[in-house]
Amino acid sequence: MFRRPRQVVAPGAVHVPEWLSPERRAELVVACRQWARGPVPFRQTVLPGGGVMSVRTVCLGWHWQPYRYARTADDVNGARVAPFPQWLGDLGRAAVAEAYGDEDAARAYAPDTALINFYDDAARMGMHQDKEERSGAPVVSLSIGARCVFRFGNTEGRGRPYTDVELASGDLFVFGGPSRFAFHGVPKVYPGTADPAAGLRAGRLNLTLRETGMASRDA
Repeated sequence: MFRRPRQVVAPGAVHVPEWLSPERRAELVVACRQWARGPVPFRQTVLPGGGVMSVRTVCLGWHWQPYRYARTADDVNGARVAPFPQWLGDLGRAAVAEAYGDEDAARAYAPDTALINFYDDAARMGMHQDKEERSGAPVVSLSIGARCVFRFGNTEGRGRPYTDVELASGDLFVFGGPSRFAFHGVPKVYPGTADPAAGLRAGRLNLTLRETGMASRDA
């Protein structure tokens, strides 16, 4: 099979297929399973209107809940979230360097939180912006497991124009600059396309690394 080409989806939004090696995918699956055991476990987030997200999420460094960050998971068990590891920050910097070809931007990138989402075959993510952060630094997204449709839109609203990108296991997607606050979502996960070699027989893991801009508030 031919290797899929990298793609600039929008200014500042870059898709790099198969960036994660099979070995790194397997390492990340093991790490995600450890993080899922706590101190704060995977949970389905309850939205302010009472709806429940179909994805299951666990956070590192800072705990995200609509629509804020905190050090403790007050909507789950009140525990302080697991720390954000240095090696994951290094991976994020390597991702920025790969996507943008800009070593200065990579060195300046200092993610301090990760949201790890698990999608089963029925899970979806509606169009939304990542805008709780106080930083305009890029978001780094890593995919492991089942293929999905990643819908990348515009900064003005949830509708068109948008571009549908197929993300597969090992793919990298980085969005920053003019696209940092673009609406995006996952309308479909393809059953039967998981990555058993990475330790996932079903479903999809998505790790997003971000700078919160809130490090000085640590207590």
